[in-house]
Amino acid sequence: MTTMNARTAARPLADVLAWSKGVLDPALRTATGRLPEAMRRIASYHLGWEDAHGRPAAADGGKALRPALVLLCAEAAGGDAADAVPAAVAVELVHNFSLLHDDVMDGDTTRRHRATAWTVFGTGPAVLAGDALLSLAFEVLASSGAPNARLLSGAVLALLEGQAADLDFEQRDDVTPGECVRMAEGKTAALLGAACTLGAASVPGTGEGTAERFGAFGRAVGLAFQHIDDLLGVWGDPAVTGKPVYSDLQNRKKSLPVVTALCSGTAAGADLATLYARREPLDETELARAASLVEAAGGRQWSQAQADALLAKALRDLATAAQPSRASAELAALARLITTRTH
Repeated sequence: MTTMNARTAARPLADVLAWSKGVLDPALRTATGRLPEAMRRIASYHLGWEDAHGRPAAADGGKALRPALVLLCAEAAGGDAADAVPAAVAVELVHNFSLLHDDVMDGDTTRRHRATAWTVFGTGPAVLAGDALLSLAFEVLASSGAPNARLLSGAVLALLEGQAADLDFEQRDDVTPGECVRMAEGKTAALLGAACTLGAASVPGTGEGTAERFGAFGRAVGLAFQHIDDLLGVWGDPAVTGKPVYSDLQNRKKSLPVVTALCSGTAAGADLATLYARREPLDETELARAASLVEAAGGRQWSQAQADALLAKALRDLATAAQPSRASAELAALARLITTRTH
């Protein structure tokens, strides 16, 4: 067991994320190496390890926030990050399964400053690669002897239910903010909550109540994450996010700030509804106007305020789950990063 010194200063977040990736990547590469060749190739491209021709690459493979939460929660619960590596790998595999499928369903052509996997390898192969990552996640968790497959399965089902609701919302013009929050609680918050619960539960002797308090922290962070993600889907800089400008608006996504704007009862909200009802693609001028209307109707301010409130809740939950330590300080810093990130 790792003994934490409450007076130990937290590492800079860049160092924390580099440490997390350094712990995660060898195990993640070993796991994906067990995939069938066709699916391994797509996974390696998606994760940034190879180019489209299978040659070694060093592309952006994502921030690996979820594995960092797993590993830090294990340490904050008084254990060793090494005990939580299988859980961290499983969570990252599930996350990337969802990204591969999301890109297909949303029709996104870029992610992390590269062409999305489905545009390079085809829709069917990309979907199958995502399926393979999901299957592999449970294999990794089961092989570790961790009795938490049901917890991860529940998070995956919540994620799928949230994604199904997200797709359904695109066909409806009567989505409410409450429905949108419930969708985000499944689509994003459930997996981050599971990441934190799994991390704490990886420590021998951790009680169910303690693990669940870490999970509550993760769910609050996850919902804040979705608010910020939705803001970036409208106002994020493509040079930073690696996604097309106004991609959520072009796809008529009923995201949290958009739904809030549509339900605001304002003139701006009504004008936004008219634009969203258009069947043909919006041009750049119309997309920029749609973004301005979301802001004028209060959607941008509301989502940022919700993210701030959720951060405060997450920090309270963390304080009840963990004693002061370097790991808990780094978890708090990671939670704060969620509400200030630009990609």
